[in-house]
Amino acid sequence: MYAFNYQRPDSLQEAAALIHSGGQALAGGQTLLASMKLRLSSPDSLVDLSQIPELKEIKLDGHHLVIGAMVKHAQVASNPLVKQHLPAVADLAAHIGDKQVRAMGTIGGSVANNDPSACYPSAVLALGANIHTTSRVIAAQDFFLGMFSTALEPGELITAISFPCPKKAVYLKFKQQASRFALVGVFMAQMPDGVRVAITGASQQGVFRHAGLEAALSKSFTVESAASVRIEETDLNHDIHASAAYRAHMISVQAQRAVKHLLG
Repeated sequence: MYAFNYQRPDSLQEAAALIHSGGQALAGGQTLLASMKLRLSSPDSLVDLSQIPELKEIKLDGHHLVIGAMVKHAQVASNPLVKQHLPAVADLAAHIGDKQVRAMGTIGGSVANNDPSACYPSAVLALGANIHTTSRVIAAQDFFLGMFSTALEPGELITAISFPCPKKAVYLKFKQQASRFALVGVFMAQMPDGVRVAITGASQQGVFRHAGLEAALSKSFTVESAASVRIEETDLNHDIHASAAYRAHMISVQAQRAVKHLLG
């Protein structure tokens, strides 16, 4: 490790000012600290967000559940409001990484980082959530711009994520055993306007919605309907863990399993 300034503000306003002046936001640190140890990242100043109370709230706002950016994975998994209104998100959080990662990692940090194999982005996109920041509200479909890329501007911080409560939803992850990231993850939600399906871990561009599965399942919500959709290999990852063809097959398999789960 190398020398850097460490700052821990206790208000959102102070944090925003420090970051605007060049500080690097530190949420759970699960990606940033590891990259600093490897000298892949070298910020001069870290701004620790862990002491800001308004970033740690979980509350129900009408038909939306609002989760603060600094809420940790373990807290999402165990919170009574999340388990009641968004059980699929609670289950998703319960299977991120290991206990140490769940004890430190945060929902805001994961969404802001937008790792192409991360779990939370699929829930945010499938449920049509809104990302609240220090300056605006960004719809999920406008937020994720590609691998490790989002619509956040320099100095802009996520403060909370507002999730519409679905009729039913489920997240199924076929994980890479070493990292426990999603080799293929499918988040399926039955919303008032139809079925929404978001895929993580499979594409070179990161999280995406699958229009073919959504159209077929909105018309006929059956396992056979999911199985009838051809999953194209174009733009899917091909690496040491799995081929593009394998990932395409797993998207279909996980989608069928998701339908069966929701029907059951």
